[in-house]
Amino acid sequence: MPPLLSLSNISKTFDTGTAAIARLDMDVADGEFVALVGPSGCGKSTALRIIAGLLTPDTGTVSFAAAKPEIGFVFQEPTLMPWGSALGNVRLPLDIEGMNRGEADDRAARALTRVGLSGFEKAYPRELSGGMKMRVSIARAIAAEPKLLLMDEPFAALDELTRQALNDDLLKLWAEDRMTVIFVTHSVYESTYLSGRVVVMTPRPGRVAAEVLLSPPFPRDESYRLSPAFTEGAGKVSAALKRALAA
Repeated sequence: MPPLLSLSNISKTFDTGTAAIARLDMDVADGEFVALVGPSGCGKSTALRIIAGLLTPDTGTVSFAAAKPEIGFVFQEPTLMPWGSALGNVRLPLDIEGMNRGEADDRAARALTRVGLSGFEKAYPRELSGGMKMRVSIARAIAAEPKLLLMDEPFAALDELTRQALNDDLLKLWAEDRMTVIFVTHSVYESTYLSGRVVVMTPRPGRVAAEVLLSPPFPRDESYRLSPAFTEGAGKVSAALKRALAA
């Protein structure tokens, strides 16, 4: 079976002369949870934006097994409209699609319930904590029922307990919807906990330096974070990252 997504010989240099990516090759299987790790500026976020079609590569191709799937994108900042309620923010992409208002409201409300924000439909961003704002952002991304979810360091600014809770909630959503997830993070431990495969990138210009295959249990919980398997997996990712930096 062909991969859901293939990046072939992708390169991108910005107008400033910064070469973000060079000769990046990567396949992602349908239903896979892949984490991208690498040093700051290595092109992880650029790769996501190229996949989403927000940037055009200078060379190379992005191909999908069939028609380009519905894509959800969660950025590092929640990027919520301050004048919109939680429901209004989640409904925004559905409104842009021209969906009937009643159906859009129902979908947005269901998405908020799925991320643990039932009862907060009328709350405004200023009334929400950082973790709650990110939950709204995730709800907005899944409301459109994407086949592919791209996440660019969404939990980096959150405290550790909130981050772990959102990791668990994300895995639950992934298991329920069987979507494909590509997750950018700087955290070796987060990448090990969430994914089945960690792609390690080189310093800029970024390309794949190594891939670490993991076999974490499903469903995952706190016991996995405390297990020898988790420690071993994190050690492998850390070692691969150190080798990439040294090279």
